[in-house]
Amino acid sequence: MSSRKKPSRRTRVLVGGAALAVVGAGAVGTVAANAADSAGPASAAPVAARGGDLTQSTHLTLAAAEKAARAALDAAAKDGRQVSVAVVDRDGNVLVTLRGDGAGPQSYESAERKAYTAVSWNAPTSELAGRLAQAPALKDIPGTLFLAGGTPVTAKGAPVAAIGVAGAPSGDLDERYAQAGAAVLGR
Repeated sequence: MSSRKKPSRRTRVLVGGAALAVVGAGAVGTVAANAADSAGPASAAPVAARGGDLTQSTHLTLAAAEKAARAALDAAAKDGRQVSVAVVDRDGNVLVTLRGDGAGPQSYESAERKAYTAVSWNAPTSELAGRLAQAPALKDIPGTLFLAGGTPVTAKGAPVAAIGVAGAPSGDLDERYAQAGAAVLGR
């Protein structure tokens, strides 16, 4: 039998707390060391590009895109036409799409593709449709639709957006409604 005295509760708590502190400090140190190793070189701060390596571009705001889409949809509704309207940004990304009450299911995608086509070539799609006779392979470019109904929106001569409309009985009507949407942006 051992004659050693059992440590007091206070001593056990202090020794246990110190042991936990040592283990915890070791874990924190290991995590910090690993993070420093994986961070790469010490110069991991962001690098600023030189002014000559940059361009500036103008983008249509979401509020303006919504206003243009609503104006196009309202112009069609005034004529009793059920259409879909899409507004894309300068990169062809959809900002707004509105499907009018009663618009056909195909009109939604067609409106987006007409808008994408118009901004890609900075030209109305009615004009681009005429180019197919000289270059029929244009119709094979993904995401495009060479039917009248898309019109670009420009700022300082460069495209910043486009509006596509689909669902009216003719492309001429679709394009007229797209132009009505674009017109509200010039006011």
